[in-house]
Amino acid sequence: MPVAIPYVRSFEFAYGPPARLSPRLERVVCENPGPFTFTGTNTYLVGRESGAVAVVDPGPDDDRHLNALLAAIGGRPVSHILLTHTHRDHAPLAASLAARVGAPILAAPAPPVETHASGGDEGDVQGFRPDQVLTDHDRVVGDGWTLAVVATPGHASNHLCFALEEENALICGDHVMGWSTTVVAPPDGDMADYMRSLDRAIAGDYARLYPAHGAPIEDVAPFLAAYRTHRLEREAQILAALEGGAERILDILARLYSEVDRRLWPAASLSVLAHLIKLAREGRVTALPAPTLDAAYSLAVRP
Repeated sequence: MPVAIPYVRSFEFAYGPPARLSPRLERVVCENPGPFTFTGTNTYLVGRESGAVAVVDPGPDDDRHLNALLAAIGGRPVSHILLTHTHRDHAPLAASLAARVGAPILAAPAPPVETHASGGDEGDVQGFRPDQVLTDHDRVVGDGWTLAVVATPGHASNHLCFALEEENALICGDHVMGWSTTVVAPPDGDMADYMRSLDRAIAGDYARLYPAHGAPIEDVAPFLAAYRTHRLEREAQILAALEGGAERILDILARLYSEVDRRLWPAASLSVLAHLIKLAREGRVTALPAPTLDAAYSLAVRP
């Protein structure tokens, strides 16, 4: 039987007002629900009820959300604005917020290519340049809190997570989501990178995960184990489909996603492509002329 991911889809929230999640963390949910954003983008305020705070993932360019964030911040100073990555449902509001609160924007640079061929909220803010570039193992220290930078490429090449050291918690952006598997879509999304980043999250042994969409993940170890196993099972299913005569990604979709709404097939095709690119690099699959959406695929012939 395929592994069952213990999704966390029950989510009590309200748009606008902040919810206190822990002594050092609040959440404000933006009203931008959708097929890639679930109930909307979670913006996190890192800090206590008094003292300076950091803002993680301000969200899309939405005046209502900006006003909600300013109200949640109240009279507290903002020391940093951090981005897990530069997709349009996470990053555009950073500049407007920075102008209002006078805080620097910290992030990895935007990738040089359009992150998702599917576009929509999953595309990048083009031309984005942070005030300060963050790299793996950097530490951002604030008023009673410390965020350690954990580079997690895969969903996006510039994806970062932030470990809240005082609470052994991970603000994980789109790297792990409780309501769904994460989109890994070429050209910028990379399945091999994603699997390595997932192993890194598992090795972190965090007590809680705070994703950018949906509820916190509290039973972390079994959730991540199932998340990882699901990806390996999907890879095995793709190999089995090729062994059974499938040659094109559309053939694979017809076998693996027959019960899935066809409106979701374009995103699913990119996920299958990400797996096939990984398998081609490993020498397990042959793609003619190259691993693309329109290529012909077959199992590699072993010498």
